[in-house]
Amino acid sequence: MKKLFGVIGDPISHSMSPAMHNDLFTAYSLDAHYQPFHISRGNLTDAIKGFRAMGIAGFNVTVPHKEAIIPLLDELDPLAEAIGAVNTVVNQDGKLIGYNTDGSGYVKGLLNQKQPIKNKKVLIVGAGGAARAIYFTIAKEGPELLDICNRTPKRAEQIINDCPFQIQAQVLSRQDAEESLETYDLIVQTTSIGMHPEIGHSPLSIHKLKPGAFVSDIIYNPLETKLLMEAAEKGAGIQNGIDMFVYQGALAFEMWTGIGPDIERMRHKVLNQLGGLSC
Repeated sequence: MKKLFGVIGDPISHSMSPAMHNDLFTAYSLDAHYQPFHISRGNLTDAIKGFRAMGIAGFNVTVPHKEAIIPLLDELDPLAEAIGAVNTVVNQDGKLIGYNTDGSGYVKGLLNQKQPIKNKKVLIVGAGGAARAIYFTIAKEGPELLDICNRTPKRAEQIINDCPFQIQAQVLSRQDAEESLETYDLIVQTTSIGMHPEIGHSPLSIHKLKPGAFVSDIIYNPLETKLLMEAAEKGAGIQNGIDMFVYQGALAFEMWTGIGPDIERMRHKVLNQLGGLSC
C-alpha cells in the first residue's frame, strides 16, 4: 500500500518539497507519495485528526503552523521542544512525534561550505522562528560569540534567555550591528527582507564587513539577494538558502524512510524548480 507523506501550510502552492521528495521516492523505488496540503489556521485541528484517521506516514510543517501544531502532537523531540516549533512529524505506530530539522539542516549546510562554527564570532539577523532554530543549533557548536540583531529587542532577548546552551550573547539594534560588523566572522540573515519580489531591499548595511567574513542568507528566491551581492562585491564568502532547505529536507526524509538521500540530487531538483520562477 502506497505510503502518504506531505507538507502543510498556508500558503503552500509555492512549496518545492513535493517535487524534491517525490523525486527521491522514485530514485529509491519507494511506494510513496508526497502531497501539499493547504491548511488554514482554523482548520489545523481537524486536519491533524484527518491525518491520524488516514494513517499519514509523516509530514512537514511550514508557516503558519510550526508552533500551533505542538499541542496536537503526542510527543516532541527535546530540541523541537526547546525551540518551540516543529517542522517535521513522524508517525511512529500511530504516535505523531514532532521534530525540528531547520537548525540542524542549516548547520549541516554551513559545514558543507567548509565554514566551522566553533570559536567564531557570529551575528544572527532576525528573531523569528527560523532564527530561533538556527540560534540554538549554532550555540550547541560552541561559537565564541553569538549576537542577535532585530528590530524588536524583546523577541531577540527571549531567544537568548531560552537557549539551553551557555553562550556569550547580546541583542543589537540595526545601527549598532552595522557599526560593529567588523567584529563578526559569520553573519546569518534569517528574515524575509530581500525575498522576491522585494529584491531591492537589504536588512542592514555591510560597509564595515570584516575582510574574509562569510555571509549566509536563508532566502533562496532570488538565489542571490541584495545582501549577498553586496557581500560578494566586498570579497566575502556567501551562501543562499538552498543548502538549508535541502539539508533540512534530507533529515526529514531519513527520519521517515531510514535512507540518507543523495544531497546533490536534491539540490539539482530544487535548482531546476527555481529555474521556473521569476528570480
